[in-house]
Amino acid sequence: MSNSQVIEAIFKKATSSKDIHEAVMLVEDKTGDFSVGLAMGGRDINSPMFTASIGKMFVTTCILILEEQGKIALDDPISKYLDGDILDGLYTFNGAKLTISNLLFQTSGIPDWLENGRDKKVFIDNDMFLTLEEKIASIKNDKPHFALGAKTRYSDTNFSILGKIIENITEMPLALVCMEWIFKPLRLSKTYLPASEDDFVIKAYYKERALYRPNAMRAASGSGDAMTTARELMVFLKAFWGNILFSKNTFQKTLKYGRMGLTMCGAHYGGGHVRIQLGTPLTLFKGRGELLGHSGATGSFAFYHTESKFFFIGDFNQLAKPALPIMTAVNLATKLK
Repeated sequence: MSNSQVIEAIFKKATSSKDIHEAVMLVEDKTGDFSVGLAMGGRDINSPMFTASIGKMFVTTCILILEEQGKIALDDPISKYLDGDILDGLYTFNGAKLTISNLLFQTSGIPDWLENGRDKKVFIDNDMFLTLEEKIASIKNDKPHFALGAKTRYSDTNFSILGKIIENITEMPLALVCMEWIFKPLRLSKTYLPASEDDFVIKAYYKERALYRPNAMRAASGSGDAMTTARELMVFLKAFWGNILFSKNTFQKTLKYGRMGLTMCGAHYGGGHVRIQLGTPLTLFKGRGELLGHSGATGSFAFYHTESKFFFIGDFNQLAKPALPIMTAVNLATKLK
């Protein structure tokens, strides 16, 4: 089969579940000369989609730009940029200090404010907006996952704190920083972080339920989660891996990885992005190279495949199938030529 036929077959299989009510997928090469866009459920590549945790790559971009401006260093303690009220809710080990790097590389051990059923309380069963202070208060009684810097474990709290640090340094809301530093330079007119109750957000599906959660999505935007389209997210993905918004030398600092464990499909976390190695037991020894990028809990994904040089964007808009985005990206990477 041709690459176009392979992509169509993978999309058809991924959307065959009764839980998938709408979906979009876009696969391109670097130049866009090869481009295949597919959709179902009334959507197309220009339809609104929620990035979910892909937005952590927006936060990473802002952190790298701040470092190039000389306003931040990855080994800075976060106490340099946060007030005591927030820090009082966090922990330290033997006097060790949390750094920007601990947050960016997910090595803080700080519990995720969306773990232990809180995601269901905030998003699925309700529509709750929480400030950073409220997020940290919700995890105060949770035990840290490990000693500072000892391991890698994914936590949305890390990037919520990074978002606040960016705001404190720039004296601007994170939504405006992303707009001025990322979206406007890349001419992304349909991409934004929801910042008020008036900002449009899509409904997100949990099985058969279509959930309208503007407050919860606005709470998530504190860590960069945004509204966008597959077309515009593709522009950002190429800019991110092409070092368009920051220098290659600065970006090299993000390319060290810690394994997140089997629960995350054997993925490794670097500076604000995920690495999935192909040709390993977890991919049944199929494929070559690496997938670099991020996925989101609502079914979104944005990956670059180092072997084929293809870029993958997609969204299944289904909270009940968190593994589907990564499985689909791996499927594309192992079958495209």
